[in-house]
Amino acid sequence: MATENWVSDPAHSELSFKIRHLMISNVSGVFKDFKVTAITLNDDFSSAHITLKAAIASLSTDNEQRDKHLLSADFFDEASYPELKFQSTFIEQLDKEEFKITGDLTMKGVTKAASLQVEFGGLISDERHGTKVGFTITGKLNRLDWGINFNRVLDTGGVGLGEEVKIFGELQMLKQDQNKMA
Repeated sequence: MATENWVSDPAHSELSFKIRHLMISNVSGVFKDFKVTAITLNDDFSSAHITLKAAIASLSTDNEQRDKHLLSADFFDEASYPELKFQSTFIEQLDKEEFKITGDLTMKGVTKAASLQVEFGGLISDERHGTKVGFTITGKLNRLDWGINFNRVLDTGGVGLGEEVKIFGELQMLKQDQNKMA
């Protein structure tokens, strides 16, 4: 069996999140600089070894003041912990197109197990595009588990931020040509 190396295509991939704000709506953000790599046997992702790395400094919510606050020690502490990392430890194939990936997520110096739902979008192979595979990723995390505890009590009795963070990703990966790799 051949081992295959895959890397995310940044022009066709995105990693985003949403969190409840003021208990009435969601605020969204993205990581603009991230990379996913995978090692598979042939083109089978059911036992892949997957790594995601995201630069905390690339976080954007399209609000400069909020982004500065998110990079501070109140939230991600980008100066001390410049990278978020996910390393798969187990993949469960639920059916032909659905997977559950469990792995170690390291954020703000804390490593804990996290699980993500993954939907296989398909595989295409041609001379123009090479061999690509697509996935849609969803998940939920409790930010307190990673020491991201900042919050404010509202005058109305609620809190400014929810604890649950929803994760969304669209991922297109390109098989690396072994002849071109040095």
